[in-house]
Amino acid sequence: MSTSTRSSKPSRAAKRTRRQVNPDAPFDENLLEKARQIASGYQFVIRPSGTLGYVGRTLELPLVLADGRNPEDCLKATMFAVETAVATMLESGQPPPVTASRRVEQINIRLTSEEKLLLEGESQRKGFRGLSDFVRAAALAEASGIASRDK
Repeated sequence: MSTSTRSSKPSRAAKRTRRQVNPDAPFDENLLEKARQIASGYQFVIRPSGTLGYVGRTLELPLVLADGRNPEDCLKATMFAVETAVATMLESGQPPPVTASRRVEQINIRLTSEEKLLLEGESQRKGFRGLSDFVRAAALAEASGIASRDK
């Protein structure tokens, strides 16, 4: 599963906040090392898959996935995918997510039943782990001026 290819079509809001990068150029070694350090603090989840062997992701980047024939191969592939995603974010000027263990603050939001159903459906459709992750990602994207994108 190759994850080193970068998207060449950023959203309008993302164009305003991102630096220009050459998607064919390799990452700067210092930037890649910083991405490795950040990714090493993430919480990895490896699960068996009937057709792929094992599938891995992190709590911090739930839509960055990789697979492997066994848990070790899956972890290596997932680490590579996450490092690549974090390096791409750093290179383009986006802040990567902080580790899940650093999230210690909590807020409460009151919703109608219909609003909650709508948000839960959209959260599942976009592949988020839960409603909290979806709401946090959408709110942070809005607050930072980065448009949320379907992934």
